[in-house]
Amino acid sequence: MRRLGDGVEAALHCALVLAGLDEGKVLSGKSLAELHGLSESYLLKHLRALTEAGVVEAIPGPRGGYRLARSPAEITLLQIVEAIDGREPAFTCREIRRRGPGKSKDPCVYKADCFIKSRMLAAEKLWRDALRAQTVTDLVEDGRRLIDAENKRAVATFVAKAQR
Repeated sequence: MRRLGDGVEAALHCALVLAGLDEGKVLSGKSLAELHGLSESYLLKHLRALTEAGVVEAIPGPRGGYRLARSPAEITLLQIVEAIDGREPAFTCREIRRRGPGKSKDPCVYKADCFIKSRMLAAEKLWRDALRAQTVTDLVEDGRRLIDAENKRAVATFVAKAQR
């Protein structure tokens, strides 16, 4: 499988933070970038992609910012990954079996899909199904269990001051 883009990590972390906002509140792209130590222009590109995919809402204006478009339980990790990296399969079969000394001149030999392609696409389906089965709520629960108290306090203090 291809390597996921760095934007996927940023998008997942942003979704987790946005899931913890107070009702009706937003965080600016600048605040999200600062919280994660990212450049604002870099993060805004990914926030736009999340907005286009219906994962987050962009609220315009001087007091605007971003919030989740739906409840955390309704947003899957696959939706976030696909918003950033697209829906195309990770594996592309280039039909190299048709090249080289073992290639057949009979086109009927190649009517069936390449068995390597079949296995790779089956593995990718399992991966996508696993991401489809997990939601932002699962990330929130993981965070409650796994993030240490000091880190939770620091992020909560930052978010409380930055949310609008």
